Amino acid sequence: MSVKFEMTNMDMKLGKTLKLKGKIADNVDGFAVNLGQGADELALHFNPRFNESTIVCNSRDSGNWGQEQRDNHMCFGQGAEVKLSVTFQADEFKVTLPDGYELTFPNRLGHSHLSYLCVRGLHISSFKVD
Repeated sequence: MSVKFEMTNMDMKLGKTLKLKGKIADNVDGFAVNLGQGADELALHFNPRFNESTIVCNSRDSGNWGQEQRDNHMCFGQGAEVKLSVTFQADEFKVTLPDGYELTFPNRLGHSHLSYLCVRGLHISSFKVD
């Protein structure tokens, strides 16, 4: 996943939604959207994996990964244009996929503010937080 978009001064608060639009890179095994306080402090690691036909969600606390949550609803493919949104709530993240399917992942770390965004394997054409 050599394509990378990283932001370290984002201002995402509870109740806000991150909207991403882009194109999945060709010849990748998947892509990842990471939200948190930094690379070692991720409240949400959202990782569709093409080679496993699954979406893996996880958290990372002080560099240590938590237990993976897997969902077999795969609606992504290499080279595809995608739109997805992530809503940040006190108790969970709600991720809406391009086909309207929603999955949730608990806010395990209890953050109320996110400053870090890193996207790998996806050429970002636009993003916004509202």
